[in-house]
Amino acid sequence: MTSQIPCTAVGMDFFDQAPYCFTATETVKASPEAIFAVFEDADSWPAWADPIQHVEWTSPQPFGLGTTRTVSMMGGLIGWEEFIAWERGKRMAFCFTHVAKDNIESFAEDYVVEDRGDGTCQVTWRMAMAPKGASKVFMPLFSPVMGFMVRRMFRKFRQYTEAQALKAAL
Repeated sequence: MTSQIPCTAVGMDFFDQAPYCFTATETVKASPEAIFAVFEDADSWPAWADPIQHVEWTSPQPFGLGTTRTVSMMGGLIGWEEFIAWERGKRMAFCFTHVAKDNIESFAEDYVVEDRGDGTCQVTWRMAMAPKGASKVFMPLFSPVMGFMVRRMFRKFRQYTEAQALKAAL
C-alpha cells in the first residue's frame, strides 16, 4: 500500500493566501448541469487534465461537501482529496488531505460555473499550492510554465466538455 503523507488542511481562504495560485477562465458552450456531469465523471479527468491518470470517487453519490476521492497522476503522485465546497451547477472545490510524495504542504482547486443565460457558462478554475522540500526551491522557476499549462489544460476542458454536451444533446 502506498504511504499517505498528511497535507496541511485548507479552506476556501487558501486561494487568496497560497504562495502560488494559477487561474484559467473559459466560456463553455454547455449548461451548468452538463459541466457538472463532466466534473462528476471519473473518466473525464484524464481526458483533459494531462497529469491525471486515474480518478476514483471514494464517497457515494450524491456528491457534496466532505466528498472524497483519490487521484493518481504522472510520476507516482497520488492525491487524497476532500471537497471543501460543493454547490452542484455552481461551484466545487477540493483540497489534498494526503499525498504519496512529500513535496506538497497544501494544494487545492476551485471551479466556479456562472450560467450566462445564452447556452454558455463562464467557468473559472483556480489551482493553489504551497510546495515544500525541493519543490519549494524549484517552484519559482517553474511557475510561469505552470500558469501556461493550467490555461492549456483548461482549453482542453472546454473542448472536451462541449463535445460531451453535444453528444448528450443528440
